[in-house]
Amino acid sequence: MVVGIFTGLIEEIGEVMSIKNDRTSLKIKIKCQKVLKNSKVGDSIATNGTCLTAIEIGSNYFVADCMHETVKRTNLKHLKNGNKVNLEKSITLSTPLGGHLVTGDVDTEGTIINISKDGIAKIYEIKIDKKYMKYIVEKGRVAIDGASLTIMELSPETFSVSLIPHTQDMIILGNKNISDLVNIEVDLIGKYVEKLLFSETKSENNTNDMNIKSGISAEFLLKNGF
Repeated sequence: MVVGIFTGLIEEIGEVMSIKNDRTSLKIKIKCQKVLKNSKVGDSIATNGTCLTAIEIGSNYFVADCMHETVKRTNLKHLKNGNKVNLEKSITLSTPLGGHLVTGDVDTEGTIINISKDGIAKIYEIKIDKKYMKYIVEKGRVAIDGASLTIMELSPETFSVSLIPHTQDMIILGNKNISDLVNIEVDLIGKYVEKLLFSETKSENNTNDMNIKSGISAEFLLKNGF
């Protein structure tokens, strides 16, 4: 399995040419151009924020297989021929890090529950499973269909993002409607901080088999600017 890292800066909007879905897996063929430059079979291409491995590359398309976990977690299972998708090729050491680090491992699907206008901007309010809201922070980052966006405001079960006209044109969220589903990947740093704060590690050399708490605490993080 090839693992890619992405920035959440969408390179182009592709189009589904064909999709074969059997409930536990799917094979998808995507029409595109920019992400194919210097790409080869085995490379990772984030499709709606989902890290997929290209198993075939043509002059204007790539093909990828999706396993059951991907089908369960993401909105790829709802795609049909002609649907648009966000695309980003995995980064290299020379890639500018303009967004935030995105793994392409989608956490959950979100539902657009409201769309409003604020001057030139469109505001999208998105509802997700409450267990993931603890990783969503005001002015923090979230990947929506693979696009790195800033969180405007929160409620107990929803968060909002704002898109300027340029962003509306560059990512598929700009053309989505209320009740549409989007892929959500929360900020990876939040998960690691939670793990460090609440997990316990067992000392291999402690004959009394005592559990030793992680040295990372809320007080430590505050003192060090987090």
